[in-house]
Amino acid sequence: MTDAASAADNLSPEATLTLITRDLDEALGVDSLKAILTGSPDGKEAPRSLKAYWGTAPTSRPHIGYFAALVKIADFLRAGVQVKVLLADIHAFLDNLKAPIELVRHRQQYYRQVLLAVFRAIGVPTDRLVFVVGSDYQLTAAYTMDVYRAAALTTEHDCKKAGAEVVKQVASPLLSSMLYPGLQALDEQYLDVDFQFGGVDQRKIFTFAESLLPKLGYKKRAHLMNPMVPGLKGSKMSASDHDSKIDFLDSPSVIKSKIKTAVCAPQTTAADGNGVLAFAKAVLLPISRLRLDAAEMTGQALPHEGTSEGLAASFVPTEAPAGTLFSVPKKGGGYQHFSDYASLEAQFLVPAEEGGVHPADLKAAVTDALTKILAPVQKKFEEDEEWRKIEALAYPKEEEVKKKTKVKKINPRHLPQGQQGSQGGADGSGPASQGSETFVKGVEGLSVSGADKEMEERRSEAKGGNKEEV
Repeated sequence: MTDAASAADNLSPEATLTLITRDLDEALGVDSLKAILTGSPDGKEAPRSLKAYWGTAPTSRPHIGYFAALVKIADFLRAGVQVKVLLADIHAFLDNLKAPIELVRHRQQYYRQVLLAVFRAIGVPTDRLVFVVGSDYQLTAAYTMDVYRAAALTTEHDCKKAGAEVVKQVASPLLSSMLYPGLQALDEQYLDVDFQFGGVDQRKIFTFAESLLPKLGYKKRAHLMNPMVPGLKGSKMSASDHDSKIDFLDSPSVIKSKIKTAVCAPQTTAADGNGVLAFAKAVLLPISRLRLDAAEMTGQALPHEGTSEGLAASFVPTEAPAGTLFSVPKKGGGYQHFSDYASLEAQFLVPAEEGGVHPADLKAAVTDALTKILAPVQKKFEEDEEWRKIEALAYPKEEEVKKKTKVKKINPRHLPQGQQGSQGGADGSGPASQGSETFVKGVEGLSVSGADKEMEERRSEAKGGNKEEV
């Protein structure tokens, strides 16, 4: 047992619940979690630790928006929760043809590598973390029968409503997208958990699950929801918007370039669409707080900047006061230190000429912090040949399909009347010979079956309006 796990076992039910629910956007069914932690009054149900799951569909490349969920999962783990990470390969395949199943299988392996590396980089104990691949149980006879039972109890309207914020919305949705909400509800039963965790964009699916499971004879689960992480451009961070997100493997120069062009207008807040402040609020300060919590729970000394990798590689300088979560360098030298987001935001609202935080200084601090957090992840990738092979299979480089031309020799006998014998002499010389050597260029197209063509059309249609879980 790790020091963190031992510390979690010593938490009271109230302290455990506080740690589990802090910083959430919304929590449904918290009373049921409290009852599990305290046990039943009659003593028939003994107190026990909680079990939870967080699912992610391995489609596009995971990006730093995932940090918000992973940091919250760190809270769960520190509270003694057994967390199952569902790599939802079947869901990914069903969601409007985002990727063929063969590609999804490689991507779920890539996601597992990335998530484990990130957890280690931010110092999260993983002894109570379990990875589960959806197809390992979602293809069983029992699960399949429950899918049919759920389908018999659910209307098209309810399925569309439940998946409106998560499943890709197109004019003519596939039947597979209608199955998505029901499968996500059934996962709670088959993964044997007490609560499901996700972004607040999952709320409609969560309330759908609360209604569906009791109809199938299963207990209703609790649902905990995280705020959504805005993109660097101020809108929701999505893998489909390249400029609004940063990949876990983006180089320091790419990170710097993307943050440099991010939305960070003076005297604005995260609520106003300031993407840089929003990222500091949702990711950087919580990661820094994890570091302080780890030291407090384990009683170990708190290392400072440059002493080691991962969470210990703090982006808070050595001279920072105790309790500092984030430091912003000043152009004239020195730092401004902040122990919470509210104080950082308040200082950003002060004009820079009056001592407030300048947007350029904030961007520099965020760039430096993110680069340090991602360094051990990228180092692991460079050192792990197997991971690099998985990445190449999961996200093959898109090669430009160049139209090939082929030439066709025209037989003079096929020329229009009047262009045959008159084209040259009997010896084959002259214009007739030149005509026989005339070439025409044609485009060598691809042969596409009707079914394949329809699939390609749907994929093309699905590229617009992507709403993706973070």
